[in-house]
Amino acid sequence: MPESTTRPRFPIYIPSKSRADTGLTARFLDRIRVPYRLVIEKQQWSEYRRNFPASSLLVLDAAYQERYDTFDDLGGTKSRGPGPARNFIWDHAVAEGWPWHWVMDDNIRLFARLHQNKRLRVGDGTIFHAMETFVLRYVNIGMAGPQYWMFAPSRSHMKPYKTNTRIYSCNLIRNDLRMRWRGRYNEDTDLSLRMLKAGWCTVQFNAFLQEKMRTQICGGGNTAEFYAAEGTTAKSRMLADMHPDVAKVVWRFGRVHHYVDYRPFETLKLIRRPDTELEPAPTYRFTTAPADWAAHRRTIQAARRGAKLTG
Repeated sequence: MPESTTRPRFPIYIPSKSRADTGLTARFLDRIRVPYRLVIEKQQWSEYRRNFPASSLLVLDAAYQERYDTFDDLGGTKSRGPGPARNFIWDHAVAEGWPWHWVMDDNIRLFARLHQNKRLRVGDGTIFHAMETFVLRYVNIGMAGPQYWMFAPSRSHMKPYKTNTRIYSCNLIRNDLRMRWRGRYNEDTDLSLRMLKAGWCTVQFNAFLQEKMRTQICGGGNTAEFYAAEGTTAKSRMLADMHPDVAKVVWRFGRVHHYVDYRPFETLKLIRRPDTELEPAPTYRFTTAPADWAAHRRTIQAARRGAKLTG
C-alpha cells in the first residue's frame, strides 16, 4: 500500500516537563490524528499517565542529564533545560533505525499553512509529510522546520521557505550528523549555527507555521527555573559566548536579546539529489482545522490559567 501523505514518515518526539495537564502540542496532534511520543522524567510518570496512554510516554534516561554539556560551570545546581531530553531523543531515533526525527516543544498550540496570504489551521499531518518530502530531495540539509505564526501574518507576501537561518521549537533533524544538543539556553540557535558552520543547510518553511505559546505564559517547562527568575540576559550572553563571531547581546523591545548575523552563511546552496534517486513528488491535499477546535481552545485557556497558578 502507498504511504499516507496525511501522516509524517518520521517519528515525532515531544520532551515535556510539568505540563501533564496541558500538553498543548500533544493534544493538538491528537486532534489531527498524528502519532507522537512524550519524553518525560521518571518522577512525573504518574502525572502524565493520568492524561496520556502509556504507549505515548517515553521515560528519559537520567544519564543524559548527568553528562549533558551545559556550556557553563553550574552543573546540576539548576535545570539543564530540554537539551538532555533532546539528545536522548536523537539517540533513540537512531537506535530505531530512522534517518530523520522530529522534536517539538510541548507548548505549540496549533500548526497552520500559509496559503494565498491566509493562515489556515491544519486538520491533519500533511504539512509534516510535505516538509519531509522537501528535505529528502536534497543531500545537504541538516535541519528544517516551520516558521512561527507571528512572523507570517495574513496578507503578507513571503517566499515559501528561507535557507540557512535558525530553526526553532519544531525541528526535523537528520540523524546521521555527529553533533548533538548542548547549552543550558538557546540550544536551538546553537545547533543551527553549528550545522551551518559545518556546511549543512537549514530550511525554515514560511509556507508552514507553528503557533507557540510564550514560555512565560504557559506554566511548567523551564518557566520557574529560568525565565521567571532570570529574564533573558543569561541566555543571550551564553549564545554570544558560544558564537562570538556571529552573535552578540543587544537591547531590543525593552529587554536584553541576542542578535545573530546569518549573512556569512548565504553562500551555502541546496544541492539536489540526482533525478535517479528521487521518488515522484506526491500530490498534497491539505485539510483545515479539526472540527473540535473549540475543545482545543479550552485546553489553551486552561494552560493560561495554570501559568497564573504556577508561574
